[in-house]
Amino acid sequence: MESFSADRLNNVKEYYFSRKLREVSSLINNGKPIINLGIGNPDLLPPETVVKSLKKCFINPKHSQYQSYQGIPELRQSISKFYKNHYSVNLDYRNEILPLIGSKEGIFHISMAFLNPGDKVLVPNPGYPTYKSVSNLIGAETVEYKLEQNNNWQPNINELNNINLNGVKLMWINYPNMPTGAHFQEDILKELIEWGRKNKILIINDNPYSFILTSSPKSIMSISGSEDACLELNSLSKCFNMAGWRVGMLVGASDKIKSVISVKTNIDSGMFYGIQKAAISALEISNSWFEKLNYEYSLRKRLIFKLAKKMSLKYETNTSGLFIWAKIEDSLINSEQFIDEMLYNKHLFFAPGNIFGSQGEGYIRISLCVNQNEIKTAISRLN
Repeated sequence: MESFSADRLNNVKEYYFSRKLREVSSLINNGKPIINLGIGNPDLLPPETVVKSLKKCFINPKHSQYQSYQGIPELRQSISKFYKNHYSVNLDYRNEILPLIGSKEGIFHISMAFLNPGDKVLVPNPGYPTYKSVSNLIGAETVEYKLEQNNNWQPNINELNNINLNGVKLMWINYPNMPTGAHFQEDILKELIEWGRKNKILIINDNPYSFILTSSPKSIMSISGSEDACLELNSLSKCFNMAGWRVGMLVGASDKIKSVISVKTNIDSGMFYGIQKAAISALEISNSWFEKLNYEYSLRKRLIFKLAKKMSLKYETNTSGLFIWAKIEDSLINSEQFIDEMLYNKHLFFAPGNIFGSQGEGYIRISLCVNQNEIKTAISRLN
């Protein structure tokens, strides 16, 4: 029978982790003691006040009704205060903030709002695969720009100027960076914003890791000139251990937020009230939460370094975020071969660097979302 699938599916593949985790699950079901160090899925609990806020919302039937497409005003006010307190960014809660059901949906909404079929999008290599797949789904053309270790995994303006920019409307960036852990570098991003303004390219920073193993959280919206030239996605998934709660946000100029709202209102019917109230509790929490969280991640990071040494991998220590980006020294083995060797021989699963782009070949990504005892067990398997 002829396929009923839309032609756009010819341009995308099933997400790597969707496919590979079925393989990992099959091994686990067959009794293999797999330790999953490949996924950035926080294993720690959210703040206690967050859970309490959610519980309070189950007793009022109104809370189970449809909610505002733009989120309740109190949530937008909390996001505004959060940006002011942590990033020194002033946002009008009425029209410069849009809560999202996870920031991943924001990538789709932004692309739908600003891209026509045939438009071009700059995506990082290596980078989050969703930037490319969403662009392909809506018929836009992706143009990769290289991130390289010798440039601290930062955009290179000279190389960007060598790209044919005709038809380019959007550029995705991600700092603190995933998968490399590269830091937010304000001087480079300031230059990038000026370049984007000159070339009439909207720059979107995807910023879910700004509190993980960083001493001073930063937002691209704090840089002069970003107000009408940039948008920023953010999320509660990583910094508050709320990945499954699906709470994100988009911030930026009111006219651009309005365009995204036009898309969003035709796709969902608002976020559950209890989740919004829980998000408010998270956003209002004291800095001691981040100190405690990062203390745990710093201990795990030291253990991951020991694990990486056991595998003869090279890595940088001055990084942020939930991952260690490590280079395979053996030039005769590629990323996926290395991953499969570890999976089937040592029962350890990592993410191969090539799934993030060709610049990731020869690297693997190791997650910090595994408790210390499991990391120690992983180390022992390599002795």
